[in-house]
Amino acid sequence: MKLSPEQRITLHGFNNLTKSLSFNMYDICYTKTKEEREAYLQYIDDQYNADRLTSILQTVAEIIGAHVLNIAKQDYVPEGASVTVLVSEGPVVEVPTESYDESPGPLPSSAVIQLDKSHITVHTYPEYHPDEGISTFRADIDVSTCGEISPLKALNYLIHSFDTDIMTIDYRVRGFTRDINGHKLFIDHEISSIQNYIPDQIKSLFDMIDVNVYQENIFHTKCKLKQFDLDNYLFGYTKEKLGAAEQVKITERLKIEMDEIYYGKNMVRV
Repeated sequence: MKLSPEQRITLHGFNNLTKSLSFNMYDICYTKTKEEREAYLQYIDDQYNADRLTSILQTVAEIIGAHVLNIAKQDYVPEGASVTVLVSEGPVVEVPTESYDESPGPLPSSAVIQLDKSHITVHTYPEYHPDEGISTFRADIDVSTCGEISPLKALNYLIHSFDTDIMTIDYRVRGFTRDINGHKLFIDHEISSIQNYIPDQIKSLFDMIDVNVYQENIFHTKCKLKQFDLDNYLFGYTKEKLGAAEQVKITERLKIEMDEIYYGKNMVRV
């Protein structure tokens, strides 16, 4: 069913479609020594602690027009954090027409929407290779809504909230709602690609792959930074402190690590 932004469907009851956005990001770093690794993990733990993550999720709630009902947050030992935010519909029920557009969301001003029975969560996962000097920080953010706007409107802000080398983004619409004649609606907005919700200036920085199952309302996009500068992956020093051969070796290790995450498989190492 094709709708213009001005068109609306009269529903029987409320819109109970469930729209779920999963935003998965990776930050990669080369840590040559145990001390560098511990310093990097401490930096990540401080940068993305439960309080800051809570602030990010509260802004996501504002962007999608949600009312925060409850927040649960936890910092873990030795590292990592989790935050869960339970949200409900905002106080204003008028839905902006741009809710239906395939376009990036605000950064970050409020969009007032109808929302109910929804939640926003984030979990962080610091990790490191046992002997090759690679440390990886992963954050998983899930925005699940019931209402008349896609949580993809929060994607632009989420991308800007994390230093990201690789992103894996999933969007799925589940369940159904009905019009006043009892006809089932399995999706209530047009979507051809998650990429349409990412600003052009961000897309220009990444190689991107789509895997979409349109008949099931499942959309998947993977992104990996195009440009590589070794200085961006060293912690506490620059590449000038390394010999030419060591720069090449570290660069190869980092690129293999990024490719393995991006393609979801272990690569043959020569």
